[in-house]
Amino acid sequence: MNKTFFTGKVVIITGSSNGIGRGTAELFAKTGAKLTITGRNPESLEETYQLCLKAGMYPGGILKMLGDVTDEAFIEQLVEKTVEKFGQLDVLVNNAGASVFDLTGKKGLEVPLANYDRIMDINVRSVVKISQLAAPHLEKTKGAIVNVSSIAGFPVANQEFYYSMSKAALDQLTVQMAAQLILKGIRVNSVNPGAIQTNFAVTAGAPKEMLEEAYKKIFSEGCTSVIPLGKIGQPDDIGKIILFLADRSQSEIIVGQRIVADGGSLLKNNLLSMEL
Repeated sequence: MNKTFFTGKVVIITGSSNGIGRGTAELFAKTGAKLTITGRNPESLEETYQLCLKAGMYPGGILKMLGDVTDEAFIEQLVEKTVEKFGQLDVLVNNAGASVFDLTGKKGLEVPLANYDRIMDINVRSVVKISQLAAPHLEKTKGAIVNVSSIAGFPVANQEFYYSMSKAALDQLTVQMAAQLILKGIRVNSVNPGAIQTNFAVTAGAPKEMLEEAYKKIFSEGCTSVIPLGKIGQPDDIGKIILFLADRSQSEIIVGQRIVADGGSLLKNNLLSMEL
């Protein structure tokens, strides 16, 4: 394996048992980085582990940790065990995130606050907690934090009320952490994906048939009605951006930014934009 910027560096990727997290883990595995992968489903996490090995990682270079990022004891163990095994921490990818779909027909403020609490715990509180724990180690390595947000955090009306609120909060957290932590040599940025082909919606509670119907509708319209690029993104599309933002040799001057990766979807939500 040719030496890269990440050779010998240590990366934690939360929510890496599926979707964007899995795609990102595979990409890092090809660079010679050492990885801590996490998730709540043991079978899915094992699949990610095997894919990383297939991508060129050796068994001793991967730490698997099964757990929920809303469990503070688990988060503490996640950082502690990573540094204990590998001796350092260079990159934290805060990818774990979720929504909780209400299938009873409730919308917006009608949705129970229990859904709000769960979403905010996963998408915001867990990021604050793990970033607090990781910062002292990242300061030593002049490392990076990359948060995975969403275009849902932008001021565009969305049926998933609380999810959009959580991602807006995460964007603000990215900016505030970036301003503070750059003084310690730690760069913080986020990537804000649009539609990415994962099982995110099913995990949130949407019926698989509903997701398939949504994809079918988008594809039948050639995607351009909602995605000007004409196609839905794949997990490694976002993974490549995450690696770029974490690579000081490529993106050192980028600090506190939200990199939108949506195939042009936000262009369709601007009242003043030209017809595309």
